[in-house]
Amino acid sequence: MNGPGAWLAICERDVRAVVRSRSQLYSSMFTPLLLLVFLGSGVSHGLEPSRLPAGGFTAFMVAGVVVMTSLFSSTFASASYYRDRDSGMLRFLLSSPHSARTILLGKSIAGVAIGAVQALVVMAIAAPLLDMGWQYGVAAGMLVVAVTVVTLNLLLAGFALMLAARIQTMQGFHLLMNLALFPLLFFSGAFYPVDDLPVWLEVLAMVNPLTYAVDALQVAAYAENNEAFVGLWVDLPVLACCAAVAFALSSLRPPRLTWSGE
Repeated sequence: MNGPGAWLAICERDVRAVVRSRSQLYSSMFTPLLLLVFLGSGVSHGLEPSRLPAGGFTAFMVAGVVVMTSLFSSTFASASYYRDRDSGMLRFLLSSPHSARTILLGKSIAGVAIGAVQALVVMAIAAPLLDMGWQYGVAAGMLVVAVTVVTLNLLLAGFALMLAARIQTMQGFHLLMNLALFPLLFFSGAFYPVDDLPVWLEVLAMVNPLTYAVDALQVAAYAENNEAFVGLWVDLPVLACCAAVAFALSSLRPPRLTWSGE
């Protein structure tokens, strides 16, 4: 089997495992949707926010819950690394003629596919029910959303594999993923605009890769114009560069076969 065939086979195996695990499949999509329904509706009707660039707060949150879905999916998908390691499957895969990079690439592609599909399903469910701007039209806007979601999931898959190759236990992996990614989510503009924040928070937002994913999704689906947004010509190149760096770093260290690394 050649390299592409190997990583496609590994990708198919991981995707089938997620499809069979329905609790994982549904929870990573329904949790962001519930947050959108209850928090978005509560804030819109209870606080009546007036400093939003366009539309209501629930529509503003759609980009954030799409990014959150990708975060959940990347965390759950990367846990297969530990299951394979502890069951001995990872040792079996690495004993094949294929390099460790091929094995990791297959698992990464599976994580990207799972996260992107789930995030796009959340967008497809939420967008028709809300007053979205779609300044480029629905078809072009959905194309931008799809490109953004895939690029974001490439970034998250690379970051998750970089951590998984260095952290010995699944518990430590989940702890560090939550510790690293959820503050980034809150500083990304997913739940409030970042342009009126204190200077130190605005600086944190501008160096946060998730800010550019949220901004691209808002420009494509939520906004009626590009005012008060960074813009796609900055968002997509920044996401692509961060994804390339994350994948490069994840390939520098071979995966651990056991807790001791042997």
